[in-house]
Amino acid sequence: MAIANPVKFAQEVRAEVAKVVWPTRREVVLTTIMVFIMAALTAIFFSLVDMAIRFGLTGVLGYFGS
Repeated sequence: MAIANPVKFAQEVRAEVAKVVWPTRREVVLTTIMVFIMAALTAIFFSLVDMAIRFGLTGVLGYFGS
């Protein structure tokens, strides 16, 4: 394996970073809001599923229990 030249490596890193398309402030805000909305919807969904499973298990255990 060849030893890399640190100067050449730094130049290549700078060239690659220059190619990056950074998001605008509006894009960052919108995607952040979307993440919070999806997290809230996911939390609500799993809460409803949890309540349904708990209701079902309570019913089954109550029916077959003492």
